[in-house]
Amino acid sequence: MIHPSAIVHDGAQIHDTVEVGPFAIIGPNVRIGARTRVGPFAVLEGRTEIGEDNRIFQSASIGSIPQHLKYAGEPTELSIGNHNIFREFVTINLGTVQDKGITRIGNGNTFMAYCHVAHDCVIEDMVIMANGATLAGHVHMESHAILGGLVGVHQFCRIGRFAMVGGLSGVSQDIPPYTSSAGFRTKLYGLNTVGLKRHGFSRETISRLKQAYKILFLSGELFERAVERVRSEVARDTHVEHLLSFLLRSERGFCR
Repeated sequence: MIHPSAIVHDGAQIHDTVEVGPFAIIGPNVRIGARTRVGPFAVLEGRTEIGEDNRIFQSASIGSIPQHLKYAGEPTELSIGNHNIFREFVTINLGTVQDKGITRIGNGNTFMAYCHVAHDCVIEDMVIMANGATLAGHVHMESHAILGGLVGVHQFCRIGRFAMVGGLSGVSQDIPPYTSSAGFRTKLYGLNTVGLKRHGFSRETISRLKQAYKILFLSGELFERAVERVRSEVARDTHVEHLLSFLLRSERGFCR
C-alpha cells in the first residue's frame, strides 16, 4: 500500500490499510489511522496524529512548523480526526506554546485547494473551507460553518456553527452562529436560512432565531438590553441559547 518511491521514516506509525502515493514524505512522529489515503508528493511531518478514513491529496503539507516568529522548535502537535478531506496544496500547521500547543481538527471537514489553517486553530466537525480560504492563528470554527473562496480570517476570531461567510470576505471579528455574512470587512446579512433548512432545522427554531436576530442586530437596542429582551420575549430554544452564549463570550467583538 506504500509506493516504493515514498519516504516513510521508521518511527512513523501507519496502519496496514493506509495508502501512500509516489514521492510522499512521512516523518518520524506521524501516526496515521486505518484506510487513510496519502497522495503523491504530500508531506506529513511534526508530532501529527491523523485518524481514520482521511483523504490527503497531492502536494498537501500537513503538520509543518508554525509560521510564527516566536516558534523555537518546541514539540507542539497537530491532531486530526476522521473522514476529513485535504485537497491540493492545503497547509496545516502545528500549535505553539503561546497557546495550548496543539492545532485540532475534528471529523468530516473539507479543505479545498490552497486552504491554510495556522497554528493553534480549532476546527470542529463538518466545516467547509472553499479554495484559498485562510485562517490566521488561534481561530476557532464551530461545526458546520462554511467559508467561501479566498476568505481571510484574523487571528483569535471565532466562526459560529452553521454560519456562512461569502467569498472574498475579510473577517476581523467573530461571526455569530447561524448567520450569513460577507464583505471586505464582513457585515451580517441575516440568517443562513438556506443552510439551516438543509440541515433539518424546524420552522419553529428558524422563527425563534429570526426573532432573536431582529432584536440583537436590528432593533438598535444596547447589547445588554437586547439580550434581556431575547431571554424574555423569545421562546426557550437551545440554538437561541447558543447564539446568546457565543455573543456574550466574544473577546474581539462580533460582526453587526
